[in-house]
Amino acid sequence: MIKKFLISSCLLLSLVMFSQEGTSSPYSFYGIGEARFNGNVESRSMGGIAMIPDSTRINFQNPAGYGNLKWTNFTVAGSTSSTKQKSGTSSGTAKRTTLDYLALAVPLGKFGAGFGLIPYSSVGYKIENIYEDGSQNSKRFNGWGGMNRVFLGAGYRILPNLSIGATGYYNFGKIHTNSVEFIPYVPIGSRELNVTDLTGLNLNFGLMYQYKLKDKIMLFSSLTYTPKSILVSNNDRTISTVTINSDFDYSDVDSYDTVTTKTDLQLPQKWALGLGFGDAKKWVFGAEIALQDIGKLYNTYNTSDNVTYSKYQRYGFGGYFTPSTKPFASYFKRITYRGGFVYEKTGLIVNSTPINDVGMTLGLGLPITGSLSNFNVGLEFGKKGTTTNNLVQENYFILNLGFSLNDKWFVKNKYR
Repeated sequence: MIKKFLISSCLLLSLVMFSQEGTSSPYSFYGIGEARFNGNVESRSMGGIAMIPDSTRINFQNPAGYGNLKWTNFTVAGSTSSTKQKSGTSSGTAKRTTLDYLALAVPLGKFGAGFGLIPYSSVGYKIENIYEDGSQNSKRFNGWGGMNRVFLGAGYRILPNLSIGATGYYNFGKIHTNSVEFIPYVPIGSRELNVTDLTGLNLNFGLMYQYKLKDKIMLFSSLTYTPKSILVSNNDRTISTVTINSDFDYSDVDSYDTVTTKTDLQLPQKWALGLGFGDAKKWVFGAEIALQDIGKLYNTYNTSDNVTYSKYQRYGFGGYFTPSTKPFASYFKRITYRGGFVYEKTGLIVNSTPINDVGMTLGLGLPITGSLSNFNVGLEFGKKGTTTNNLVQENYFILNLGFSLNDKWFVKNKYR
């Protein structure tokens, strides 16, 4: 089943995924953009928890999960979001539709391995401050782009209840930012254009352990560690005079020579610990905490006196429930129901105000009859930021859709 989808999906989705604008948040101006990836649809529907061993799904957060695979898994997902942004004086709504990941994993006995494409961060904003009377220069800011990842991971099951793993990432991307100053009704303005190319490598290590508490009730645990790494930023800065229209489109009239600089950014180290309990075939509830140091992701074009950074923290709670695992039970009893809660301290501080994110998650795992494959639906809704201190509050709703397709590969034919 997977083989019929794999080649065509890889060619199509890899082209589309990395040319899209995945956010509309003004907070994506800072650092290398807004963090986008929090696991597969199943995990995101449970508050981001990822300590449960699974024989049919890729665990993007913890590579030790590859050691538990028994079926080849091909997975792809996308999302659509609607965000209402409001400040003290105005409000607006932005919508985005994106592809979120594409991956394949294969079991190899006690080993398992996988590779794929995922986003890491996105930049996408349009901001303007217009003085119609011409008493001051009006300004427009817009940016787009982000960073993406190609990954290769492997896991090994040391014991039936203990597995380890590691994932290597190649990070790459491009960010564009425009800063334009002009006087209304004057068709010429000045622009600073920054184009940044990002490249770098980093690793993630994981461990998963399960312990039997009573009867079918198990304790599940997960630990991951991502060491700090260098991200190379090649920056091109161009100052020019431009013609202006209302659609943020500009045409150069005259420009100075492009100035090229190279900056070493730093992806910070990160720890994540998860604990849960339950019967893995029917229900599990768990919690996960992630802590990340302060990195150095701000660049020459997006530093500001009113912005500082602190350590990132993320707290997730959630679980799932499947009424029946019997293959001949009614369809609705074989649906997996998921839910969770997330509280995130992004580490961004603007105007002495921390930018935090709080949300609820819900989801359904819809089995594809006659197989171990699933169609997964997830909902996320919450609030990011605040309107205090002249900031922007974002109330968001996200619909996640994903396929998890499973098959047996490398099985020898038997003849009688």
